[in-house]
Amino acid sequence: MITIKNIAARAFLVSAGVVFYANSAWALLPIQHWTEASGAQVYLVESPVIPMVDVQIDFDAGSRRDPAGRAGLATAVAAMASKGVKEQDGAPALDENGLGEAWADLGASFEASADNDALHYTLRSLTDPPLLEQAARLAARQIGEPSWPADVWPRDRARWIATLKEANTRPATVAGYAFAAAVYGSHPYGARTTPETLMRVGVEDMQAFHGQHIAACRAKVSIVGAVSRTQAQALVATLLSRLPAAAGCAPLPPVGEIASLSAPVEENIPFASAQAHVLIGQPGFQRRDPDFLALLVGNHILGGGGFVSRLTHEVREKRGLSYSVYSYFAAGLHAGAFTVGLQTRPDQATQAVQVSRDVIARFVAEGPTEDELRAAKDNLIGGFALRIDSNKKLLANVANIAWNDLPLDYLDQWARKVEALTVADVRAAIARKLQPERMVTVVVGGRQP
Repeated sequence: MITIKNIAARAFLVSAGVVFYANSAWALLPIQHWTEASGAQVYLVESPVIPMVDVQIDFDAGSRRDPAGRAGLATAVAAMASKGVKEQDGAPALDENGLGEAWADLGASFEASADNDALHYTLRSLTDPPLLEQAARLAARQIGEPSWPADVWPRDRARWIATLKEANTRPATVAGYAFAAAVYGSHPYGARTTPETLMRVGVEDMQAFHGQHIAACRAKVSIVGAVSRTQAQALVATLLSRLPAAAGCAPLPPVGEIASLSAPVEENIPFASAQAHVLIGQPGFQRRDPDFLALLVGNHILGGGGFVSRLTHEVREKRGLSYSVYSYFAAGLHAGAFTVGLQTRPDQATQAVQVSRDVIARFVAEGPTEDELRAAKDNLIGGFALRIDSNKKLLANVANIAWNDLPLDYLDQWARKVEALTVADVRAAIARKLQPERMVTVVVGGRQP
């Protein structure tokens, strides 16, 4: 059994069921992990302060699994979970209005969403036994037996297409699409949902996708709340009860990795806008990469730390080229992009790009100073408790551990490992991952030569 420790000495705090005490040695909130007979992997944190439970169920069914030419399918599958459920075991079929009313009557909530890597179902409910049982059974119907109403999808697809067309009138959207295409190439992370890809998605595609990817044996279930292990097991069994039993769980086809850039890429896209939108970056690294914490600290110094970052100092404070400038790593199951972003006057775009590139190159070559490293550690460690100060935030961290196969003592060891990092560690990690001479640069709305 692994525990989460309070990282810094803090006064007594209660926030949505998470409790901390003024003792840095306190060990609190044990994480329990087991695998159900169905194959579902379960991660549980018992948080008994308030009678509520939060659940997240993740499946390897994100957009990286969208078939070629049908970008948007995973998101459509998630969206249709709320549009209706079939009649089952004497319970009447419910349309989207009926589902909304049912959840309101229970005082609970259920959502489904998809990102690059996963399709997520989330449930929040009071733990009063009759209420929780009803909420779990209703959620199970939406997970396992959506009705896929054929008349709803064309309506929602038309709305989605209208939203996409409107978004394409914005320079930020144009920049984001061009950047993703250049960084990810043919990898699914770079696939773009368009009106054309959505028109190829039918209800039958959703049914097939759901049948292939949403199975109990593929589920990773994270639970935080006022339930015991026995109660959690019963809850998981109910939530997954409408999924077909599988004799085995054959591995899904592998998804290839993102290719490194072999040369720099520059795109200068004309656009009539008051500000030029600039994105600079490259493929980054996987979330489970052992360099993750060193890169987190390094990026905090480079551009993730707001007004104390190097990019802000050089681009905004010294030269007044942009109100804000930032950098981040979007680590996932694959090497999500490293991105530097800013907006500037069109006539200053060339200078802003050059200054940003210089800052990146210098940071890769030299790494942080001791003072910068100390300040970053203090900020990140001092703010760590705020990352787990509610059940919902803690659930996100537990789900992160589950999804990325991180050590179960990850949160326990987080502050100690950050504190142990040296300037050499951060410099070496940054140098291993970033290639300033081979980055993508996209400028939308800059002054054309």
